[in-house]
This record gives sequence, C-alpha cells and structure tokens, in this order.
Amino acid sequence: MDFLALADFNLVARHGGFGRAARESGRPKATLSRRVADLESELGLRLLERGARTLKLTEEGRALYERTSVLLTEIDETAAEIASGGQAPRGRLRVSAPLLFSQAAMGKLAARFALKHGEVQLEVTTEDRAVDMVEEGYDVVIRVNPDPDAQLVGRIFLRDRLVVVASPTLARPAGKAPVPAVLREGGTGDETVTWEMRSRSGTKRIAAKPVLRLSSLFMVRDAARAGVGAARLPLSLVTHDLRAGKLTLWGDVEGPEIALWALYPSRRLLSARVSAFLDFLKEAFPTGSPEELASFID
Repeated sequence: MDFLALADFNLVARHGGFGRAARESGRPKATLSRRVADLESELGLRLLERGARTLKLTEEGRALYERTSVLLTEIDETAAEIASGGQAPRGRLRVSAPLLFSQAAMGKLAARFALKHGEVQLEVTTEDRAVDMVEEGYDVVIRVNPDPDAQLVGRIFLRDRLVVVASPTLARPAGKAPVPAVLREGGTGDETVTWEMRSRSGTKRIAAKPVLRLSSLFMVRDAARAGVGAARLPLSLVTHDLRAGKLTLWGDVEGPEIALWALYPSRRLLSARVSAFLDFLKEAFPTGSPEELASFID
C-alpha cells in the first residue's frame, strides 16, 4: 500500500473534503484527488462518495480511516520527538470530562497543566454523554463508573461517595414522616422517594418528598444550604460546608462508590502528552480521596 496515498486519504477524511484539506495543508487539490483515486484503485474499493457539493466516507473508507488515522498520528509524533532529541510532550490533547468534575476542578487543573506543559495545546470538552473517542478525536475521556469497553483501557484516579446532608435548621427524620428533599434527577410531580443510608445507628430508610428538582448538583447544594430540604450529594462537594457547620451529615448513601476513570484507546501507543496528562492527574490526586477533590472547590 502506498503510504503517501494513505496519508493523503486521511488528510481528506479528517477535513471532510479535498478543498478544505488542500487549504489546510497547502497541497494542490488535484494532487490529493489523484492520490486518493490511486489508493482506491490499489485496494479495489471506493473509499469516498463524491457528490456535487458534499463528500462522505463509504463504510470501507470509514473503517480504513478509523484504523489508520491514529497510527499515522503516532508516526508523525514519534518522528517529531526523535527529531527534537527528546520525549517532551507536545501537540494537541483533547479531553472529554463530565460536567460536575469540570465545574469543580477542571479549570484549575487545566491551567496548572498548561503552565507545566507549555508545548501541549489542551482542549477540554464538558459533557456527560458517552463519546466515541476514535470518531470524535479525543485522546483522553474522564468518566464516572464507565461500562466495560474492550477498546479502552484506563485507571481510576479519584473516588467519591454520596451522602445525605441538610441544613442544621432542618429536623432529622423521625418515624415514617417524609422529609422535604432537593433532587437532581428526572421525574415530575411530588411523589415520595425512598433513600437508604448508613449512619452510626445503622442502616435506615427515609421517605423524601421532592420540593425542588434542579439540573446542577451545585444548585442542589445551595438549596440544601438554604434549608429548603435534604439532599444526596457527593462528599467532595459538601466537605467544606460540613466542616463549617453550614450542612449536617445524616448518613452515607447505600450503593456503589463513585469512581472517576481516565480512559484512552487500548490500541493506541501511549503518546508523551497522554502519559503526561495521566501522570498529572495522579500528582493532583495522590490518594484519590474526596477531600482532595474538595480542595479544588471554592
């Protein structure tokens, strides 16, 4: 297979067309078109569907792009590192992180990483959905309790847990009477929900009657501070308030712990910039405790 033709095909696929690829690379459009056609002829496959105004990958073209784009990037990076005489991290690093972690810590973390690794162009996207790392071009994805994925590997760098908290002005539950609650979850109406929690006196179930439903855990925390109702929140988010007496701890929520993972494609050689970012997370959270995350929260 012609390596240069494969590289030109990846260039066109990445930019979504011959014209844009030519402008971005400074290569003649006709040259790119000819090389891609030569590659199609060599493989006996159509890789691109060419319309009057649009161009898109065929199923075979998409498979070829997904399997070779990462390898070509690694080859370019390796050549650059060898030429520079070192393994200093450099280049673009795209990270996807969940909303709460981003709001709590990612701004400060990104700034510290940029100051430490000035040759890395860090880009952080905040979203809770499951992104396609290869298709969307992410180097690292941070996720909470992710489902197993054979295509990804990673490590836990932070652990947290849910607790039930309330303002000191709100009476603790007595008997079966429901307590007012602030929720961050779907649903409508004021139907009562059941919370199961552990405290010093043992496991207990309480009835929680929603009085507010909010889309942000920071909003839920602020409402709980104001005494509107009890709330289930990550310990890291309320550590300062518990110490200051703005909130009181009713108990730990029964259920699995919250584990934050840093994930990356298993088939990809670990680049210097990805390795640097993973090491940076380890330095920022050496024990991975909720209190370490709380130190980033104002």
